[in-house]
Amino acid sequence: MATKWENITLYTGRGEKFRESAIVVEGGRIVAAGDEAVRMTADETVDGSGKTAVPGFFDMHVHLGMDGDADPFAQIEKDSQATAAYRHYVNGQKQLKAGVTSVRNLGSKWHIDLEFRNAVNAGLMAGPAVYGSGQAIVMTGGHGYPFSTEADGEDGVRKAARSTLKAGADVLKLMATGGVMTPGVDPGSPQLSEKEMRAAVEEAKHAGKTTASHAQGTEGIQNAVRAGITTIEHGIFLDDETIELMLEYGTVLVPTLAAPYYIVQNAESGAIPPHAVKKAVHCFDVHQESFRKALKAGVKIAAGTDAGTPFNLHGDFAKELELMNAYGMPVRDIITAATYHAAETLNVHHKTGSLEKGKTADFVLLNGDPEDGIGAFRDVHAVYKEGGRV
Repeated sequence: MATKWENITLYTGRGEKFRESAIVVEGGRIVAAGDEAVRMTADETVDGSGKTAVPGFFDMHVHLGMDGDADPFAQIEKDSQATAAYRHYVNGQKQLKAGVTSVRNLGSKWHIDLEFRNAVNAGLMAGPAVYGSGQAIVMTGGHGYPFSTEADGEDGVRKAARSTLKAGADVLKLMATGGVMTPGVDPGSPQLSEKEMRAAVEEAKHAGKTTASHAQGTEGIQNAVRAGITTIEHGIFLDDETIELMLEYGTVLVPTLAAPYYIVQNAESGAIPPHAVKKAVHCFDVHQESFRKALKAGVKIAAGTDAGTPFNLHGDFAKELELMNAYGMPVRDIITAATYHAAETLNVHHKTGSLEKGKTADFVLLNGDPEDGIGAFRDVHAVYKEGGRV
C-alpha cells in the first residue's frame, strides 16, 4: 500500500529544498519525492501542512555502550557484558526518537555493537541501522585502551585489523593520537604511526570496509590522512597544511563539536575527572577555529556527536547541528552533512541518505523549518525507518 505525505517542505539531503511538496512511500522504499510525488495518487494520504521532511539522520560518531556519565571509562569498567548490551539497546532507542535512523558506533567493549547491529537487522529488536567498529585498535596504553584492542607494529596492527574484521566490523577505528578522557596521554601527541595505520587501512580496503581515526593533534592527523584513513574524528588541531592534505586525499572530517562543549559547560560540576576537564578547556577554542577553517576550505564534513562522553547524551543529536550552525555552516549544508555525506562516507549512499526515488524510506518530519530557526531540529514530529513510524 502506497502512502503519500503532502503539503510538506522537503529537503532532499543533497542541497535541494521544495515547498508545498510531497513524498510517496511503498514497501519501505521511496516511490517518489518532490514534484513527481505531488502529481501521484496513493492509497493513503497524510496532510503534512506545516511539517518539514528531512532524510533520517546519521550520527557518525557514537558510543552506544556509554550513557554520557561524567566518568564513562569508570562506567565501562564496572559493566558486565549483559549490562553493556542493555545500554546499547536503550541508547539506540534514544537515537531513533531524535530522528537518528543510522549510527556509526566507534568503539564498544567486547564488540557488543556488532551483536546489537545483528539483532536489529534480524528483527529481534528495534533500533537504528548500526555501522559498528567493534573494539577500537590502539597502541599499548593508547587512548581508550581499557575497552580497545592493543596492538603494536605493522604486523600487530594488521593482525588486530583482520581479527576485528573477522568479528564483523563495518569500519575499523584507529587511535592516531592521545585523547581527552584517557589519563596520562596528551591529545596532541601521536600514537599509532602512519605505517601502523596504513596496515589496517589496507586490510579494511581488501574487505571493502571503511576506516576512522581518532585524531586530535596535527602530526597524528597528518599521519592518519597519509595512511589513507576515511574519516578524521575530532580534528582539533588543524593547520593550513593539514587541511590541504585532507583535501588532497579526500578525507572526511567528523568534528564532534558537542563532546568538548559539554565537558566545558559542566567543568564546575566536580564530577568529570580533572584531567579531562583540563584538556577539554585547553582544546575548546582551537577546535572551533579548526572547524571554521576546514569548512571555509571545502573539506567534506559528516556530522557526529561522540555521544556517550561526559554529559553528551544520546538523543541530543540536535546540539551538534546547532553548534555547526553557530560556527558558520549553513542549514542546508548541515542537513547534507548529517545525511547524504554521511551515507556517502559509509558507501551506502546508493540505498539511503537522501529523499530520492528508490531509496530506503528513512525520514524525519519536523514541526518547523530549520532555515526559519535552527531549533526546528529539536522539534521532531515523527520518525520513519524503512517506511514504518518509530
